[in-house]
Amino acid sequence: MDARIKYSLLLVGIGIILAFLPFNASDSFLLKSDELLSKSTSSENSFSVDQVARMVNKEDSTMLLIDLREASQYKECNIPGSLNIPFSDLLNPLWEGTFNQKKVKKIFYGNGDQTANYAWAIATGLGYKNNFVMKGGLNEWFKTVMLSQFKGEKISPIENALYETRFNARKAFTQVNSLPDSLKSRYFKAKDIKQLKLDGGCQ
Repeated sequence: MDARIKYSLLLVGIGIILAFLPFNASDSFLLKSDELLSKSTSSENSFSVDQVARMVNKEDSTMLLIDLREASQYKECNIPGSLNIPFSDLLNPLWEGTFNQKKVKKIFYGNGDQTANYAWAIATGLGYKNNFVMKGGLNEWFKTVMLSQFKGEKISPIENALYETRFNARKAFTQVNSLPDSLKSRYFKAKDIKQLKLDGGCQ
């Protein structure tokens, strides 16, 4: 897609977001649409799935993956360590502490890019720092990480390191998402309570 068309669509999307924000949120929107568009074109506001896979493997505490899909989709499968904040619930005051963590990289993902880009625009427009998008979303995660294979007779050290990163991330993904529903529910509940405590909230 032509870059100008892509950016025009993003600008239209940002305008729609602004139109549908609750009054108190749109009133506190700190950036204008053209400023957001300028920031959104930077390559510094996104991570590839391979970069995210490395952070997942390291259990990087400076990263917070935010899954924007609905709770039912999140319970079916999610990237290990991610927190479910459905896009429809993004402006809930409950999440203010989560978004206001200045030293934590908040990385949004959905099935593709669109919802994550909108979430990034809202969070950045409201003045929250360190917001990013996982490029390609879960669709790209499955294609790159879950379906990765070694092909050929020889592998370079760089290719081997990349394959190991993907393999370990795939293993972690499979382990978390193969838990029985009863254990998954307990796991998600414990994780939500832990996040609330980190944000300074209460149960």
